[in-house]
Amino acid sequence: MRQLGGAEAAEAAVEGRETLLTEGVLPKFLRYVRIDTQSDPGGADVPTTAGQWRLSRLLAAECTALGLADVAVDAHGIVTATLPANLPRGRPLPPVIGLLAHLDTSPAVSGRGVRPIVHRAYRGGPLALPAGPVLDPADHPALAEAVGLDIVTSDGSTLLGADDKAGVAAIMAACARLLQGPAVAHGALRIGFTTDEETGRGIEFLDVEAFGASCAYTVDGGALGDVSWENFEAENVTVAIEGRSSHTGTARGRMCNAVALAAALAAAVPADRRPETADGRSGFIHVDAIDGNVESARVVLLLRDFEQAGLRASRAWLDATCAALRAGHPACRVEVRRTGGYRNMRGPVERRPEVVERALQAMRAAGVTPRPSSVRGGTDGARLSERGLPTPNLFAGGMDFHSRTEWVPVQWMEKAAEVLVALARLWAGPEPADPGGPGRSVPEAGQAGGGALGG
Repeated sequence: MRQLGGAEAAEAAVEGRETLLTEGVLPKFLRYVRIDTQSDPGGADVPTTAGQWRLSRLLAAECTALGLADVAVDAHGIVTATLPANLPRGRPLPPVIGLLAHLDTSPAVSGRGVRPIVHRAYRGGPLALPAGPVLDPADHPALAEAVGLDIVTSDGSTLLGADDKAGVAAIMAACARLLQGPAVAHGALRIGFTTDEETGRGIEFLDVEAFGASCAYTVDGGALGDVSWENFEAENVTVAIEGRSSHTGTARGRMCNAVALAAALAAAVPADRRPETADGRSGFIHVDAIDGNVESARVVLLLRDFEQAGLRASRAWLDATCAALRAGHPACRVEVRRTGGYRNMRGPVERRPEVVERALQAMRAAGVTPRPSSVRGGTDGARLSERGLPTPNLFAGGMDFHSRTEWVPVQWMEKAAEVLVALARLWAGPEPADPGGPGRSVPEAGQAGGGALGG
């Protein structure tokens, strides 16, 4: 970890402190989305793209200009900083809380040359973007909740980058509000902007012990009020198939076509266990990629379920299907390799129920109705929770992530910042009432949420 030096700070065009304190969330968001931070799944290093470094340096310079302490950028582009406590003399120090967002955007859709458009006072109905895509309420029901609000989109030729620059902007705006005066008493906040969340690799380089938070919140959720403390159990698998080539004119009894076996494996996935037929709390088996030739083929599969038992059942199905392929084609080799995955954050978070309770209280204090949801994917918080830092996910306001029709209402981002300010205040106060006694638990999560880490 290294401190940001003056020369590095000068590399980025940083607004003056007064502007950073007062400009609000929209100018911050527009500034960040214009930097191409699309991650690269094939990149050898973390961060996988130079644009992530550019935004890392800008955010570190802005944190320094605001007056945050301990501003640093590590060797993987992760920015960390501290907002010092602001408490009356003699008041005990509350736990240190972390606020996190990721600065990379999805590799699924281009993020180069984002041209954000602010549609003031949306009137309802279809919203045509200059490059052709249309936001239609028939496809985007949440637009009905945004009538009268100021909606930000791209021009339709790229994604917007609300995933997760809306979260970055909300955190920076919340810090600015907390720094503007002594009105809000709060403990120390640790700020973290991570890289390569979309590839699932960057969060591994965040030093949890050095980060020094008692708990944390990722600001990476969707619609107003979205709050999640449950996500998929995940296993990523590659099936490697070795075939045997032969001249097609004399192939009878000799050829073992690895591509044909890969296709057979993909076709064998039950129709009701695929992501395109699953929702709510249903898991799935997803064929994510196939490549190869007669001699060698590779099938990438994603196994997902909210319960370990369901994940084990999916893996058992895969193992049995591959065993049947081996038995039917003894000239071929079929090998199943686990390549990654993540755990459901619910278990670690349940052991600290006050982490969720305060998030719900903060939303209500900001005039937001909480919408508990289960993330049909993963978040950086899943890995952090597994590593001992309970980290549920809060809304940032963005919708239709990873697409050219991504959109975010300005007012939802502003509410996200307001919730973070309320959260800081609540953690500085007395312990919340405990109506359930020592046996209380986190309330049940809802269904259908957003997600990241590629699903």
